[in-house]
Amino acid sequence: MTLYLYQGAYTPESWAAQLADPQNRVETVGKAVCESVGGKLVGAWLSFGEFDIALIMDVPDNVSMASVGMAVAAGGAMKSGRTTVLMSGEDGVAAMRKASSVTYKPKK
Repeated sequence: MTLYLYQGAYTPESWAAQLADPQNRVETVGKAVCESVGGKLVGAWLSFGEFDIALIMDVPDNVSMASVGMAVAAGGAMKSGRTTVLMSGEDGVAAMRKASSVTYKPKK
């Protein structure tokens, strides 16, 4: 499976609904969406700044994660979202080594 960081920003309407009935929806909803695609929720947090939530998800593949992002976007509670694939340090080193064999010449 692959780790992903999902960051989302709630709509004002979603914040209003949450303030009217405060609950820890981040973990509850995050767990449900991960499990629905055969994955698991590693962790979920509320955050400051551009995004209101941050979730680390361990899901089978890019198609599964894309389907989560699409379903969340279609739900209407988020005004924006961002998904980032996370690599281990070991995978990063392997990519650095492989980069030397990539053929790329910038246009000057």
